[in-house]
Amino acid sequence: MKDLEKILEELQSKIVNVSSMNELNDLRVEYLGKKGSISMLSSKIAELPVEEKKTFGAELNKVKMTANELIDSKKNEIETKELNEKLANEKIDISLPSTKVTVGAPNILEKVIEDLEELLMSMGYDVVEGPEVEKDLYNFELLNLPKGHPARDAQDTFYITDETILLRSQTSPVQIRTMLANEEKTPIRIICPGKTYRRDDDDATHSHQFTQMEGLLVDKNISLANLKGTFDIIAKRLFGEDRETRFRPSFYPFTEPSVELDISCFNCGGKGCNICKGTGWITVGGAGMVHYNVLKNCGYDPEVWTGFAFGFGIERLTMLKYGITDCRTFYTNDLRCANIYDRKDVE
Repeated sequence: MKDLEKILEELQSKIVNVSSMNELNDLRVEYLGKKGSISMLSSKIAELPVEEKKTFGAELNKVKMTANELIDSKKNEIETKELNEKLANEKIDISLPSTKVTVGAPNILEKVIEDLEELLMSMGYDVVEGPEVEKDLYNFELLNLPKGHPARDAQDTFYITDETILLRSQTSPVQIRTMLANEEKTPIRIICPGKTYRRDDDDATHSHQFTQMEGLLVDKNISLANLKGTFDIIAKRLFGEDRETRFRPSFYPFTEPSVELDISCFNCGGKGCNICKGTGWITVGGAGMVHYNVLKNCGYDPEVWTGFAFGFGIERLTMLKYGITDCRTFYTNDLRCANIYDRKDVE
């Protein structure tokens, strides 16, 4: 019993001077480890007379509990002290002026897409996306562009496998997929934004990768008048309420009739300048009535259903709207292409 009392007194004396977790751990091992002073006394129980074993064992357990309590109490004391010191050293004076941090912003192409999506969703259109790695079937064949069609040359793209899997050259396959998936053949009103790919040499106005937004409306009794009204709203939203619009005959294999979408020049007001090449008009996209064969390929009866489709190159719209002269600027981390609506500090 005297040994137990002496060991406990020693522990109480030593623990007062402990100031770190390492010292405390060493002390724990010294007294409570497998070869510690308290643990070693357990082996002496076998040497005691039977009548003393129970009493000694009970006292030994009390000493162990007291030792653990002393060590745990000291541990909490040290941890609290270290935490207070850390808080004191790392405290922040919130009254000081903050450091200005330059924050990122969406590329201006994303802003133009968001503006168009917001406008067209308010007109009842749904935003639909599709795969960029596409089948030739959806990218060309069902769009009235069978293999060997000469119009494919203008949309020469990158093939993943021979004549089967490719990087889409337009977002029109999303329109095909949507019509095919609509088993009940109900009216459709969608827009399809996304990246597209063609084998173009990169220069100021061309890129092997670019962004499109196409729209599709299929319903009964749809005409070019509905397309013209839709285009008027889009043009005025993007380029100002005083913009005039016109249709100019064109050719696309998937629409008939097909038209170029022109707006009056925002620089000269239609008088003629270097931007509109003296014509007073600027082409911003293409459109037309959905071709008879495309409707038929997708399960719509062309005698019952009609529709129109339109498409814009987002880079071209953005270049025209903000006076950007080189489309490569969009992909070179130029801060001038940041979201100018939110980044007033960018000139």
